[in-house]
Amino acid sequence: MPIKSVDDYEIEFTGELLEGTTQWGAYVSIFAPSANPMHMTHIYPKRRVSADLTLLDQHAAEAEAERAALKILEDLRS
Repeated sequence: MPIKSVDDYEIEFTGELLEGTTQWGAYVSIFAPSANPMHMTHIYPKRRVSADLTLLDQHAAEAEAERAALKILEDLRS
C-alpha cells in the first residue's frame, strides 16, 4: 500500500481488485498527528473514493486514489 506524507498528514492510497470482477477500485485512508508522537489519529477511514469508478489495472487505481486523497485532504483542511 503506497503511503505519502503531506505536511504532517499521512495518506494511504491503494488500488484493490473488486470482488468477482477484473476491475479495480481506488481506496484512501488519511491519518493526522496526535498528542502522542507514537500514534496517528485516523481522520478518514479507508473507503473507496467512488462507487461508480472502476479502473483497468492496479496502477491506474492507485493513481486515481492518490489524486482523490489530495483533494480529500484539501477539503479536510479548509
